[in-house]
Amino acid sequence: MTQKNIYDATGLVIKDVLPAFDEPLHVGRPNIGDREAFLRRVDNILDRSWLTNNGPLVQEFEQRIAEHLGVRHCVAMCNGTIALEIAIRALGLEGEVIVPSWTFIATAHALYWQGITPVFADIDPSTHNLDPDAVRRMITPRTTGIIGVHLWGRPAPITALQAIADEYGLQLIFDAAHAFSCSHNSQSVGNFGRCEVLSFHATKMLNAFEGGAVVTNDDELAETMRLMRNFGFSGYDNVIHPGTNGKMPEINAAMGLTNLGSLPQFVKANRQNYHAYANAFAGINGINLIEYDPETTPNYQYVVVEVTPDFPASRDDVITALRNENILARKYFWPGCHRMKPYRDLFPHAGLLLPATVSVAEKVIVLPTGKTIADTDIEIVCNIIRLVATHKT
Repeated sequence: MTQKNIYDATGLVIKDVLPAFDEPLHVGRPNIGDREAFLRRVDNILDRSWLTNNGPLVQEFEQRIAEHLGVRHCVAMCNGTIALEIAIRALGLEGEVIVPSWTFIATAHALYWQGITPVFADIDPSTHNLDPDAVRRMITPRTTGIIGVHLWGRPAPITALQAIADEYGLQLIFDAAHAFSCSHNSQSVGNFGRCEVLSFHATKMLNAFEGGAVVTNDDELAETMRLMRNFGFSGYDNVIHPGTNGKMPEINAAMGLTNLGSLPQFVKANRQNYHAYANAFAGINGINLIEYDPETTPNYQYVVVEVTPDFPASRDDVITALRNENILARKYFWPGCHRMKPYRDLFPHAGLLLPATVSVAEKVIVLPTGKTIADTDIEIVCNIIRLVATHKT
């Protein structure tokens, strides 16, 4: 570290000569497991000359993921968005599908890309997940499904959403991109709805460089998705289903298997970071760290705070002050899918039905975490936020 002045959002010095970061401290720094184990797997790939097309490492990765989550099937894909699109098409969704606006844009795009209208329902401000009552209000005769999102690794209201889906004859699937290795009522995420979609993007708890999967306990659905990810081929020269190219390459599976072996260390590091942030934020009014339900098992992938009106500066003031010190905190999902193209043009008044989403979008900051973050780094992050408060008071 170097010594550097600390600035507020206006560029005024609020503290002289505190430690600052030479390299950016950012959200989503990739977890990397045993490098030597990964390179051995790569050597084996090259020796076999089997680079893609359902190679042995992809098959092993699928089996290991299914075992880890306690599900019957894992269908690995080239990325999480393609996995979501294939799941949507395999379930025959059409017309309208209800989703939260407070999610990564891919959740909505996966529907729109296939000619399906994403209908945005509001969230519960205490959980940031879909509000079942809001979901019920958005159902129309054209509704065919619901996509719940386990945001920040906190399970969506699974039981309530399943009851709504059953009542109205809707398909229920979950975007579990944040929730790998999390649980709900002692059951692993991956076992709910018709299927659940995982992401193994570089920024996720378990990364495969890039990748995704659909996990399900439905044998027929899994077989359909295996066909769809490989152009519909069933054996040589025998296409029996419409499909696309959603296959995971062997090198991605090699990275996924390597990181799966280090997953306990990743979770441990993030859990320690979460508690270090909780201790450092103690006594700072207006900075609320999201908490986890004791009945769930989180992976602590994200450190998320809300900047409330009790804090003397705005959320954007805090973001700017942190970024001035090379701490690349994020707003995340701001301003909400409904205010991004094309949806802000298609549904210009959607925000009127999404008051909790709009409110939460103006409060949230996601802070750096991961294996490479030290307690001293966390202390500096929190000290900068304290200094912003002091300067604004």
